[in-house]
Amino acid sequence: MKRNISRTELALATIIALVLVIGLPALNAGGAVGNFTINLWGKYLCYGLLAISVDLLWGYTGLLSLGQALFFSLGGYMLGMNLMLMIGKDGQYYKSGNNPNLLPDFMVFLGHTFLPSFWRPFNSFPIAVLMVVVVPGVLALIFGFFAFRSRIKGVYFSILTQALTYAAYIFLLQNDVTMGGNNGFTDFKRILGFDIRHPATQRGLYIATALLLVAVYAFARWLTTTKFGLVQRAIRDSETRVLFSGYAAANYKLFVFVVASTVAALGGALYVPQVGIINPSELATDKSLEAVVWCAVGGRGTLVGPIIGAISVNWLKSWATTKYPDYWLIILGVLFILVVLFLPKGIYGLLVQAWNLLFKPKLDPTREVVAIPEAEPPPAPEHVSTPAK
Repeated sequence: MKRNISRTELALATIIALVLVIGLPALNAGGAVGNFTINLWGKYLCYGLLAISVDLLWGYTGLLSLGQALFFSLGGYMLGMNLMLMIGKDGQYYKSGNNPNLLPDFMVFLGHTFLPSFWRPFNSFPIAVLMVVVVPGVLALIFGFFAFRSRIKGVYFSILTQALTYAAYIFLLQNDVTMGGNNGFTDFKRILGFDIRHPATQRGLYIATALLLVAVYAFARWLTTTKFGLVQRAIRDSETRVLFSGYAAANYKLFVFVVASTVAALGGALYVPQVGIINPSELATDKSLEAVVWCAVGGRGTLVGPIIGAISVNWLKSWATTKYPDYWLIILGVLFILVVLFLPKGIYGLLVQAWNLLFKPKLDPTREVVAIPEAEPPPAPEHVSTPAK
């Protein structure tokens, strides 16, 4: 049975990967899919990376983190700093002659006359990409070390991660931090010298996101099938047994927490140039809760399911907020309740059942069944009489 499910997952994952990596970009290049659509799907795939990070924690380790939106946003802010510095002479204040030092426009508006020292390394794109991984990873390492060392788990862990996210939200809102305040970063012009709004650039960003999503899925699937993955699921099912077996559960949880945070940050970094904005609203409470809903709807503990959930729920959100903007949160809540009550395995579970019904080989009832004769029992040993003494 395990082999059958594995083949089904491989088939579904391959089909999804081919459609996302090759199908949509080819249709966009041919004009069959509009530029707005390809840009919108790029946003969906970034959310897919965020959903995988939640699934690694919640679905496989039993850690319900409500702070993955923090790491997603941090990744976006790190790359956004480079994009803001690349605006250069295209900024509005430079054109009006009020920005000779080529500062980001929001800094000129706030009265700054020189670039803060921690901004200067972000003139280099490789350093910005490095910071996308380092800053969220180090924050996750520090927070996770103290949290798991203190054996904080369950609802307390969820509350702490949400509190950390809210603290970062308050911090980034301040104008003195020089991170854009409430407006954040926007009005990007170029990335690696290319016009960020050109359809070819947006298509390239979409392809990069799709390839990264496939690579992260492959890595996560490999990780969960190793010995680490077995211990990971054992922690989810019964951490006490793992501790009695001699495993340092805190180290395993810390590792997967850092990995999941890095995955979320990479998704955020690719989200920013495609959406064109990053601000503290991405750290709002509903963002982390929505990521949990994506996993539940798609099928947590499957890796493929959260990707499907992120795409389907966000597509539904795009439609519902256009047709029924006042009822979207109600629709989302009803959807979550229905999935929990009637679809515990999510959309992915339904797809697996449908695939097995269509392609799983069935026994032919008209086929003659040949009975295998039972082996004859061995003859009883002859009675050997012993001579009387």
